[in-house]
Amino acid sequence: MREDQGDGEGRSRASLTGRAAVLAVVVCMLAISIAYPLREYLAQRSDIGEYRQRLTEQRERVAALEAAHQRWQDPAYVEAQARERLRYVMPGETAYVVLEAGEAPAPDGVISKAPSDPERTPWFADLWRSVEVAGAVGKR
Repeated sequence: MREDQGDGEGRSRASLTGRAAVLAVVVCMLAISIAYPLREYLAQRSDIGEYRQRLTEQRERVAALEAAHQRWQDPAYVEAQARERLRYVMPGETAYVVLEAGEAPAPDGVISKAPSDPERTPWFADLWRSVEVAGAVGKR
């Protein structure tokens, strides 16, 4: 009789192990089936946060541009900008320009910087010289 009891316990252990394996497979399948949608959900939440941040920045930019547009609608602001940026003067006014050290008036009345280094060439001359050098290297 003990042999029968021993066989019964062996069968219950074997069936328990089989049940445990099936349960483990089911749990793994559930975890796998949930993992991808969960990952997509979290990615979408991250994207939503990023887009909300962008929206806030764009709204601030639009508000700043609208404020600048309103300033440019004011004739006094436009006049002040013309005076400051373009050095415009109203008819009958006399404009004075204070020269800094190193600046000398040009013969036609336009202010030009006196070159501090007489051997210094303009940027476009340096650019053209580099093009010529590059072309000469290719001909060798």
